[in-house]
Amino acid sequence: MQTPNWTKDAFFYHIYPLGLLDAPADNQFHLPPESRLKNLYPWLDHLQWLGVNALYLGPLFQSGRHGYDTSDYFLVDRRLGSNQDMKELADEIHRRGMRLILDGVFNHTGRSFWAFRDIQVNGQASAYTGWYEGLRFDEHNSSGDPFTYQNWAGHDSLPKLNLTNPDVRNHLLAAVQFWMDEWEIDGLRLDAADCIDINFWQDLRRFTERLNPEFWLMGEIIHGDYSQWANPQTLHATTNYEGYKGLWSSLNDANYFEIAYALNRQFGKHGIYKDLNLYNFADNHDVNRAASQLLNPAHLFPLYSLLFTMPGIPSIYYGSEWGIKGKRTEQNDLELRPAINLHQYIQAAPEPQLPQTIRDLANLRRDLPAIRYGDYRQESVSAQQLVFWRSYAGQNVLVAINSSAQPVDIKGIKVPQHQQAHTVWPHPHPLQTNNGTLDVSIPACGLMVFSFEA
Repeated sequence: MQTPNWTKDAFFYHIYPLGLLDAPADNQFHLPPESRLKNLYPWLDHLQWLGVNALYLGPLFQSGRHGYDTSDYFLVDRRLGSNQDMKELADEIHRRGMRLILDGVFNHTGRSFWAFRDIQVNGQASAYTGWYEGLRFDEHNSSGDPFTYQNWAGHDSLPKLNLTNPDVRNHLLAAVQFWMDEWEIDGLRLDAADCIDINFWQDLRRFTERLNPEFWLMGEIIHGDYSQWANPQTLHATTNYEGYKGLWSSLNDANYFEIAYALNRQFGKHGIYKDLNLYNFADNHDVNRAASQLLNPAHLFPLYSLLFTMPGIPSIYYGSEWGIKGKRTEQNDLELRPAINLHQYIQAAPEPQLPQTIRDLANLRRDLPAIRYGDYRQESVSAQQLVFWRSYAGQNVLVAINSSAQPVDIKGIKVPQHQQAHTVWPHPHPLQTNNGTLDVSIPACGLMVFSFEA
């Protein structure tokens, strides 16, 4: 599948700016912008130290509360700063050789969106009654307005846009072009992509490709067949929630068969997504932090080892490189989206060795093309051990992961003969094989990586 070339080498960092920058929960639209975006500049040094080369920053635009209730697609949220603040930040991100991805929230707006407000004021006489799906004036909604409408997931605070309306489509596409022109963004993470008609995504793909063939479109998909949304006519990639679930539950249940089955199904010889470069993650702004999801803190190492060696694009959610915790509650997601003092966490983190481990894993992935581009083939799987091959252009990489609290020996692995063999992780050195076989000793909660090249 045709996909922007830069994504094959990407290592993402995901920032939820309203949380990280400690913005007020409620937006006071009458007040001038507060330039919190300037506080992200020190983070860019940290990201580059980690090896990050792509930043997913969002949501960014004017909204009433959490960012996904958009008020204006052409204005940066005043709690974060001005459009000029964003331009200067985007310029610095690109100057450092990093890609910039923003949130595209096109399924719904907030009730503070200007078109919705016009309907509140003018009722059926509004010129924007066709902008929202299921708009009816025969009863009141939960907020007391004399009309009802479709919304996202039962939340009246998020009225659903009517994307079959040409005026709505044109408005959203104009916003995308504005972001591309003004900040030279490199792609979009598309919120609630499975709630939106495929035709809109196809229009967006054609539109952005005309402007920039290397522009990346990645949809948030939780369930279903990812190739329904990610294909040559529609989006380039989706979130890999199947992989996300297997990453942590295989460790909690001592059941590597779960993630092994998922990886074979997705990326094996007959894998249904072997031609897709999916977006992999251990946590994000909607799910429990990895350090809270895992029952054993020592499993953070095998979790991130797999995240950086499995097929797809790895992504770290801000703060999780230090092992911070956070869980969803029935009331809100605030624990998942905290303000963070960068200097404080660099000096004293819950898991102080984890950032260096992630940096080393990013370097491992950078240095081995087979891990970034290669085919996937499972070698062996047991309850707490997973061994697989990644192969590309004559390079064969063997990855062996152990989640047990004890070292484990795996004997008699058939390896390529007449190739130069090296141990790559944990310490690079030449490797001796035994008549075409290899015996592997994997440390407790550890990783071994071997490279074979002609």
